[in-house]
Amino acid sequence: MRVISSGRHHTTFAFGDLRVTSLRDGYLDMPPTRLRDEDGSPLGELPAAVPLPGGNLRLSVNAFLVTDGTRSLLVDAGASDAWHEPTMGLIYDALDEAGIDRSRLTDVAVTHRHVDHVGGLIAPDGSEAFPGLERVWIGAADASVFTGRLAPVRDRVVPVSERTAINDWAVALPTPGHTPGHVVYAVESGTGDRLLLWGDTVHVPTLQFGRPRVAWEFDADRPMARTARATLLEQLTRPGHFVAGAHLDSPGIARVTPSGEGYALEYLAPSIG
Repeated sequence: MRVISSGRHHTTFAFGDLRVTSLRDGYLDMPPTRLRDEDGSPLGELPAAVPLPGGNLRLSVNAFLVTDGTRSLLVDAGASDAWHEPTMGLIYDALDEAGIDRSRLTDVAVTHRHVDHVGGLIAPDGSEAFPGLERVWIGAADASVFTGRLAPVRDRVVPVSERTAINDWAVALPTPGHTPGHVVYAVESGTGDRLLLWGDTVHVPTLQFGRPRVAWEFDADRPMARTARATLLEQLTRPGHFVAGAHLDSPGIARVTPSGEGYALEYLAPSIG
């Protein structure tokens, strides 16, 4: 993968026959007590490598657009104004900056039901953010989120309950744990390389790659979330594998290698956060 364009809110990579654009929706500040030890208690003192601006964990929030020039797939949609934080809701600016016409996007693949991943389907003015939307892919166990504010797109929901091909280069892979319907999307480059696009598999990259058994307070099933994380991290150590993470430091695309009892992360582009 190599960078072919970048700006304040986006970075586009060449990925074999595809183009992958990281779209920055913003960031969230969370208390360190969200991190949990194996017994479920808040984690103790954090390593110095974990930055704490204002005493909080700062989580980047990213979405990703994959295209072959004809078909496009948006993975996650950001928060729009649903999080009620001024640091969020930048995905529409990011799409404009990257030269992507959101009215032409037909498929959005949502990793899970939480608002920072699905809220952006509806623009701040209450209209559909993607007027050409035909399908919203989401784990079947999370599909009940499409009520209230999100009800206008409910008729286009495609629930995923097993490995499901979206097109000839993208596959939905259920990875329950963080939520019952959490899904990872795997994209094949056409040259043998593979990109895994995940949502909340990792929240704090400066900690959880080195200590992958550290969990998150809002993991619905922490043992299952740990198992999913362990499985995906092991896959990512294989040659030609890359990760794009919703909460990795923007632009959030990296390689993963074994390191001690955990893993090391090598970003493919400098942070734009």
